Amino acid sequence: MPARNTGTLLKSLRELMRNNQYFNETLAAYVIPSSDAHQSEYLADQDKRREFISGFTGSAGTAVVTENEALLWTDARYHVQAEQELDNNWTLMKSGLPSTPTLEDWLSKNISPGHHVGFDPWLHSYNEWNLIKTKLESNKIFFSAVSTNLVDKIWTNKPSQSGAVTPHPLKFTGKTSAEKVKEVREKLEEKKASVLVLTQLDEIAYLFNLRGCDISYNPVFFSYAIISLDKVLLFIDEAKVTEQIVKHFAEEKLSVEIHPYDKIYSFLSDIVSSLNDTKIWISQALSNYALNNLVPEKSKISTITPVQVMKAKKNPVEVNGLINAHIKDAAALCCYFDWLEKELKKGNKVTEISGATKLEEFRREHEDFVDLSFSTISSSGPHGAIIHYSPTPETDRPITTEELYLCDSGAQFRDGTTDVTRTLHFGKPTDYEKECFTRVFKGQTFLGTTSFPVKLKGNSLDVLARKFLWDVGLDYLHGTGHGIGSFLNVHEGPISIHFKVYPEAIDLEEGNFLSNEPGYYEDGKFGIRLENIVQVVPANETKYKFKKDFLKFDTVTLVPIQTKMLVPEMLTQQEVSFLNEYHSVCREKVGALLKKMNHQSALEWLYRETEPFVLSH
Repeated sequence: MPARNTGTLLKSLRELMRNNQYFNETLAAYVIPSSDAHQSEYLADQDKRREFISGFTGSAGTAVVTENEALLWTDARYHVQAEQELDNNWTLMKSGLPSTPTLEDWLSKNISPGHHVGFDPWLHSYNEWNLIKTKLESNKIFFSAVSTNLVDKIWTNKPSQSGAVTPHPLKFTGKTSAEKVKEVREKLEEKKASVLVLTQLDEIAYLFNLRGCDISYNPVFFSYAIISLDKVLLFIDEAKVTEQIVKHFAEEKLSVEIHPYDKIYSFLSDIVSSLNDTKIWISQALSNYALNNLVPEKSKISTITPVQVMKAKKNPVEVNGLINAHIKDAAALCCYFDWLEKELKKGNKVTEISGATKLEEFRREHEDFVDLSFSTISSSGPHGAIIHYSPTPETDRPITTEELYLCDSGAQFRDGTTDVTRTLHFGKPTDYEKECFTRVFKGQTFLGTTSFPVKLKGNSLDVLARKFLWDVGLDYLHGTGHGIGSFLNVHEGPISIHFKVYPEAIDLEEGNFLSNEPGYYEDGKFGIRLENIVQVVPANETKYKFKKDFLKFDTVTLVPIQTKMLVPEMLTQQEVSFLNEYHSVCREKVGALLKKMNHQSALEWLYRETEPFVLSH
């Protein structure tokens, strides 16, 4: 999206920073994160404050405004996009590069001692706040909570969004909400805690077996919850609690007290004031500073909540649902790639947007489809290098037979969430493109076929996917894998495969589902990414058992890899055998569904794309 002029907005914000109406001192800087009060990754329109003030539309980044400067920090997924979307009022700070100081380091060096840096206490997690505060205080700079959000004061036409809440049936969840609350209370008793505070929206949706639509593509609803040993409190817009929801709780045998959404602060404050020797469990990494700050350190259990761990370990019903959802999703993608290839051969124009629209039509044919799981990354040629690119009418360009096409997409089915990326060339790729593609494929295969011991976090595995790129001095600057929800958020913690070490990350275990998505990108030229969802399962076939059990990945995504993009001389027989076995499963499971739906053309495409690959050397 082209840059828009933000000069007037910045002038208005700076006037508020100098105005003592909202804070009793002049603010030398104001921090605007990409977050809401629930530390959501994706935001409802009314919470996109950083996007409003900066013009940058990516999902991750933090803005800092001072009297004379405006800066935006964002990670490598968005460096190219941010360069295009920020106007000349802004300085892009490319997070992840050795030459780029962290936000807190920059503030420490550029704000004078004794001055105040303002922030909204609801929009920062406690850990984020503590990291910045500690650094600033060491330089005698104050990190000061401002109760009124200053961006909201200048956002005159701020949108609003609120949707219905519906029950998520037992046939999809596998456990009642009462059973889940019982598990939570057992964890509370183990920790000698009396109260659990939940602020993450997907945790609450999971625990109560409810789904909503307050945030696009994320089936969640704005709420908080407090679970004690004898009560369950849900803080929500009371208009959303319909007779259907009341009946749902009755059927699941869960007694729930309903309170207004904005009463969470006063309720938690009252609970804290009545504490004796018991503790409150509230995650410092995943909940906001405003609520965290109410709980004294001596009374707090600050680790991630038990609901995070429960949600990441899928039960048998959720496992089957996710597997089934990916078969449906693969069928839709086979229909799309077959259609796209034929359209291009006919010389018909297909653009990034019209292609994405057609793909959504194919997904909508399937049972229990609800929505996309994110805005489709339909990227042609140089747009593929913009890692989280989303086409707009201004940027829409044709898909052609002359360039690589990267398609990263997913769906929300009631039985599972999907996320898959394939990179294809419908003409003649260059030798260099094929080499890069092959190295990405080798890394994905190396990771996907590795057995690993239990009690291992995903960061230990990240290097496996990069090895064949590193061999020749190439790399990618995003993580390799994220957890995925069961008809919930497409990016789900607390598991991941990433070069960074996240304190809240937990060990991988049977029942986890993650992405396996290495890539390679050249700015202004092309992007390559291959993404599968994999399931963590026992590795029972290891030859030896060295004092512990081992795990492995089963690939759940069943979309063919374009074999003409592979360089045979670079592949081992083991890699080829894996690919042929994988394609055989694609034929069997996806082919059966395409036959059932009478998609003969897509079935023929699937068979052609999964012909056994034979090494010529």
